[in-house]
Amino acid sequence: MAVPVILVVDDEASIRRTLREILEYEEYAVDEAEDGEVALQKLRANPYDVVLLDVKMPKRDGLDVLAVMGKEQIDVPVVMISGHGTIETAVEATKLGAFDFVEKPPDLNRLLLSIRNAMDRGQLVSENRRMRQTIVEKVSGELTPILGESAAIRVIKETIDRVAPTEARILITGEAGTGKELVAKWIHRQSHRSEGPIVEVNCAAIPSELIESELFGHEKGSFTGATKQRIGKFEQAHGGTLFLDEIGDMSLSAQAKVLRALQENTITRVGGDRSIPVDVRVIAATNKDLLKAIGEHQFREDLYHRLSVILIHVPLLRERSGDVPVITEHIADRIARRNGLEPKPFSPDALQALSRFDWRGNVRELHNVVERLTILSQGERITQLDVERYVLPGGASGNPVIGLVDRFEQFADFRDHAEKLFIEHKLSEFDWNISKTAEAIGIQRSHLYNKMGKYDISRDED
Repeated sequence: MAVPVILVVDDEASIRRTLREILEYEEYAVDEAEDGEVALQKLRANPYDVVLLDVKMPKRDGLDVLAVMGKEQIDVPVVMISGHGTIETAVEATKLGAFDFVEKPPDLNRLLLSIRNAMDRGQLVSENRRMRQTIVEKVSGELTPILGESAAIRVIKETIDRVAPTEARILITGEAGTGKELVAKWIHRQSHRSEGPIVEVNCAAIPSELIESELFGHEKGSFTGATKQRIGKFEQAHGGTLFLDEIGDMSLSAQAKVLRALQENTITRVGGDRSIPVDVRVIAATNKDLLKAIGEHQFREDLYHRLSVILIHVPLLRERSGDVPVITEHIADRIARRNGLEPKPFSPDALQALSRFDWRGNVRELHNVVERLTILSQGERITQLDVERYVLPGGASGNPVIGLVDRFEQFADFRDHAEKLFIEHKLSEFDWNISKTAEAIGIQRSHLYNKMGKYDISRDED
């Protein structure tokens, strides 16, 4: 489960430091801004779950920041904190969209409760945004196509056409980055459930002690921290599709409850005693060998057979290198449009060079490489020389930073760019498992989330 990120905006360093210590103790990730101008810059560039916003600040005060956020439709819940609180100020903040108003020095319990409630509101906003995006995709047909004409890809497309209209459960296998989630989305798109939701759960990203609450929901007071009732993913997916990504990382306890849900088409919330009927089609995916996991008593054999009515295997990108050119050109076009750039065609020799790569990170790694080439190459098209300079290990002269140094005048800019590339590479290597990535590179999870926010790093599922 992702660690919530809170932006603390206050011109007093001591207050920011105190709030950071309190919030990090509560296992939130924290970013800071010393004035309203800096806060707006960060809000435009980074995703946050909640903003703690002071009223009286230099350059831009808190009410001005609120007004700009409303005008620019920056949908982040804001809790105002002020030592100069008046009824008039509180009323004005509420009119401008503030979620709550807390006076300094804040009562700790009051502040934490306000943050939790603000996050609940923010989750509703995010869910509404996700649903709107789903509608846009359905209307405009912008769901990424499954690209390629290799034999393996033709088999996948034919299988989707045959199984999508049925209710058969499907298990999708393949290495990280091959496009398992995209296959699941196309199955949902072509099913009779396409008007319903597709709800995605990354089982590897959720701690084992929280997975049951995530899937089945919980009742208020069922455990410490359960301050309100929560609706789980099974209920959210009612009438649609539930996509259980990386099912091989699910705990045995949760596996047993998923099996029961599949058998009985009902769930029971954590701490509840009432069976709730659910109408859900389950599609699962894994990059693990589940048969081996069964032999090692890490995965239930009965659940495996429930999930694998239909098996779809997504091949490695290096096993279908003939598909690399068409995938590359599609990715390049999307990246150019997203960044407001003119599309850059790839020369034939550049496409041949990319087709010879090993692609350990599969399509996800190819996406990162194409984005790098699109941004860094200086000509009107991308050539083999660009590939050698910006992609091949060591570059054309054996220097791993050739080409990058020439792009930057300031060390700080080069450092930030290199750090962004390093974090993206490591996240891809560990399949975007935040805990494993943070441990591997030697930083705390909260610090990794801060870095991801700073550099606008997010997982592109296409």
